[in-house]
Order: sequence, then structure tokens, then C-alpha cells
Amino acid sequence: MNKNKLFQWSIVAALAGFIFGFDTVVISGANLPIKELWHTTPLFHGFFIMSMALWGTVFGALFGGIPTEKYGRRKVLLWIGFLFTISALGSALAPDPYIFSFFRFIGGIGIGVSSVAAPTYISEISTPATRGRLGAMYQFNIVFGILIAFFSNYLLKGVGGANDWRWMLGVLAIPSVIYTIMVMGVPESPRWLITIKNNVAAAKAVFLQIGADNADAEVNNIVAANAAIETKGKKTAFFSNKYKVVIWLAFFVAFFNQLSGINFILYYAPEILERAGIAAKESLFNSIAIGGTNLIFTFVGLYLIDRIGRKQLLIIGSFGYIISLALVAWSFYSQAGDLILMSSLLLFIASHAIGQGAVIWVFISEIFPNNERALGQSFGASVHWVFAAIITLITPIFLDKDNGIFGQNPWPIFAFFSGMMVLQLLWVLTKVPETKGVSLEELEKKLIHG
Repeated sequence: MNKNKLFQWSIVAALAGFIFGFDTVVISGANLPIKELWHTTPLFHGFFIMSMALWGTVFGALFGGIPTEKYGRRKVLLWIGFLFTISALGSALAPDPYIFSFFRFIGGIGIGVSSVAAPTYISEISTPATRGRLGAMYQFNIVFGILIAFFSNYLLKGVGGANDWRWMLGVLAIPSVIYTIMVMGVPESPRWLITIKNNVAAAKAVFLQIGADNADAEVNNIVAANAAIETKGKKTAFFSNKYKVVIWLAFFVAFFNQLSGINFILYYAPEILERAGIAAKESLFNSIAIGGTNLIFTFVGLYLIDRIGRKQLLIIGSFGYIISLALVAWSFYSQAGDLILMSSLLLFIASHAIGQGAVIWVFISEIFPNNERALGQSFGASVHWVFAAIITLITPIFLDKDNGIFGQNPWPIFAFFSGMMVLQLLWVLTKVPETKGVSLEELEKKLIHG
């Protein structure tokens, strides 16, 4: 196995996650300046400024499976780079909130499609022994992008005066261009070449480039899995009883990911910390601590995902979620002080990085069969982004200092998230199968054909 080629191609595809992470969080530094510049109402600000990229992400995730299936994983990864670049420059130069929202929506489409194409591509070129680690590289790049965005926002604070936020958003064009150029050097997914194009020779060439121990055996396994589907007659509709197990697994792992409150905390970290009495510049610096903790514990998740498995990581993460979110709620409720609040938030981030953060994109990309993987990834990503958008949209209604439902003290929000994580723990213990070390074709037999 040519690990260098496999790792290199996986990293390039996973770099879409870096831009995803950077774009997700960079808006947190622009949140308050834009609110002051355009004097937006809480509802307008939540929809047009903070959550518009997420609605673009929902759109991209919903429909991203179609071009990924039709035109191939590689071509779609390339298109994503163009969308990211256009969005970064357009958002930075926007003269009003409507044009700003349009370009944020464009970037969101790129993120949504990347959350379909990149994990799908990585899972299809990986081996059973490396699929967890390589798939989690997408998540690693997301959290690395988050850290760099927090750090970038901190460094750019004060550089452009009232236009700081334009620099914060515009700098994303640099990694977007680099990513686009690098994608040009990766091959197409061999499983797509066989399953969709019936191009066995091209698929075998890719396996040989990777250095597969037995390229012919790899090809034959995929061909056999496809033949087993074809012998059963016409294609089964995606939303059918045949796929109900994997559909529900994808739904709930994505649903609980967002009901942990992760995007709520990442998007509104500076405002949440300011609400606890931490000054604006200090809150941006503490946001860097959140990003750094996310990165460090993502390494832990990467190390463990192919060793102890996806299910065990979700269990560990669930316990961490429950404890940390309860402590954050208590810190706000009792006004326990900055140290306890920050420690609790960092425990929350660590729990997410080890558990849901490391697992979600790997898990969704491996549970669906070859002929439905892109659509399955699209479904799971769509659920993830719909709930992310809803939570980001309604947050200002609850968090706004003057008109928010909870006013100055948002402790009930964190108590709610903690309760949802109790439900996640019960679901993981009773319904989630272990997928580590099993080939995609064997998982198909287990989860689809019983």
C-alpha cells in the first residue's frame, strides 16, 4: 500500500474541511461590527447575517449528492474551490447586508457540497484499516480552519478600524485558491468509476497508484457488490424500507451533533464570553483557546477512531457533553466566574472533538452502499446543516441583550443542550453499530442486506 499517495490525496480532499471550518467561524469576529454598522434587528441579523451561509450549506448539502453522483467526486471538489473563492471576495467587498448575504450564501453552498463530496471521496479510496483516520482528517481540517479563523480574527482586530471584518472575511480567498489548484492533482474515486461509469480499467489504475495489496481483488469485490444489487431487479428508491436502518443512523448522528450546541458556541463564542463579563479583545483571545482545544483533542480522536472504534468515541463524548454543558449552565445561573465557565466550555469542546467531531463524517460516509453513498452523505449532511441553520437563526432571539428571551443570562440554553446529550447517550448505547475495520462492501451486507 502506497501510504504516501493515499495520505496525500486524502489530505487534499480534506482541505475542503479547512475552508469549511474557517468560513464557519470567521463570521463570529464580524458578528458585532456588522450589527453596529448596519443596525440590524435580532431577527434580520440572525437570518441574513449569521445564518445565511448555513442556509446555503443546507442547499448545497441537499443537492450536492446529485452532481457528486453524476459528474464524479473529483470534479465536484474542484467546483467547490471556485465557490469558496468567489464567496470570500464578495463578502469582504459587500456594500450592504443583502449583497453580503448573497455571497455568504454562495460560500455556504460550497461548504454544503464539500460535506458530501470530500468524506465520500476519502472513504472510497481508503482501506478498512485506515478509513477512520483518513476520514477524520476532514474533521481535523475543519477544526484547524476554526483555530486559524479565531487566530486570524484576533490578529486582524484593529487592523482596518471599522473595516476589520472585511479583512477577516476576505483572507479566506487565499486558502481557497491554493485548495483549488491542489485538487487538480487528485484522481477520481475508483468506486465511482466502477459503480457509475463501469470503467474497471481506470479504477484498477487508481488502486495500483495507491499501491493496493491486490488491485484485482479490490476491483472484483466492488464489481461483485454491484452485481448483487443488479440481480435483485430495478433500483430501489433511496427513501425505502431497504435503507431505513442506515437512513435513521445518519439522521440521528447528524441531529444530535447539532443539538449538542456546537455551532451555537462556535458562532457566538465572543458574544457568549462577553456576556460573562470578558472584554471584547479578551473574548477573541479566549476563542483561540477554544479553537486550540478543539485541534488538540481532534488529534486524540484521530488516534483512537481506528483503535477503539466509532461507538466508543460517541459514548465517551456523550458523557463529556452532559457534564460540561451542565457546568456551563450552572456557571451562568450562579455567576460562578470566568475560570469555571472557560474550563467548562473547553471540556465541552474536548468532548465534541473526541466524540461527535471525530465520528460524524466518517460514520455517515461508510454506512451507505456504493450505489447510494453520495445521496446518503447528502442526506446526512443536509440534516446536520438544517439543524445548524435553525439553531443559528433563532439564537439572537434568545441571546440578544435587550430583547432576548433570556436577556443577560442564557443558562437555560445550555441546560437544554445537556438534556439532549442524555438522549444521544441512550441512542448510541442501544442503536449504533460498530463499523471500524470492516470494508465498505462488508458493511453493505451487514446493514443493508441483514
